[in-house]
Amino acid sequence: MSFHPKMAYDATFHKSTRQLNEAGPPFAYTPENRQRLEEVIKRYPPERRRSAVLPALYLVQEQLGYITGNAMRHVAEQLGITAADVEDVVSYYTMFHTKPVGRFVLSVCRTLSCALDGAERVTEAICDHLKIRPGETDATGTFTLIEVECLGACDRAPVIMVNDCWHEQQKPEEVGRLLDDLAIRGEAALSGCRHVIEV
Repeated sequence: MSFHPKMAYDATFHKSTRQLNEAGPPFAYTPENRQRLEEVIKRYPPERRRSAVLPALYLVQEQLGYITGNAMRHVAEQLGITAADVEDVVSYYTMFHTKPVGRFVLSVCRTLSCALDGAERVTEAICDHLKIRPGETDATGTFTLIEVECLGACDRAPVIMVNDCWHEQQKPEEVGRLLDDLAIRGEAALSGCRHVIEV
C-alpha cells in the first residue's frame, strides 16, 4: 500500500517558460570600475571570489543603468562562475533591473505592515500622478514604478524606496509633492534614510 498518488501514463510535465535576458550591447567594466571590483574581491579568500557577485552587479548597474545578458556573462568571467549563477542572483533581487529604468526607481513596499497602512493607495496616487502602472516608466523617462516585498522599515510604514533612499510614512495625498520635487530638484529632494553600498 502506498500513500503516493498513482501517476497516469499520459501525464504531462511542466515545461519551463524561463526567458533568457537580452544580450544587449557588448559590456566591459570601465578601468575605474574594474579597479573597484578588484578592491572588493581582495576582501575574500581567492577560492571565494564568487562572494563578490552583489557588488559586481551594483557596479554594472551603476555603469550601464541596468543589467544585460552580456553584462552577466562579463561578471561571471570576472568571478570565475557561470552566467547562470549570476542570472540567478539578478533574478532573485528586486534591486537589479534587466531593462532600462527611469532616473528614479520608486519601489513601493506592499508587505503586510505597509499594506495595512495604505501602501495600495500610495501606489494608486503615484500611478495617477505619473499616468503609469507598476512596472512602467513615465513618458519623460524620469520615474519607474515597481512594487516590492519588505523594505525593512515596518514601523515606519508605508515606505517608498527612491533609488537607494527610504521615504517613510508616505501618505497618498503627499506623494505628488515628492514626485514634483524629484522632477525639479533631482537628487537634492531625497531626504530619507540612505542605503549605502560600499564598492
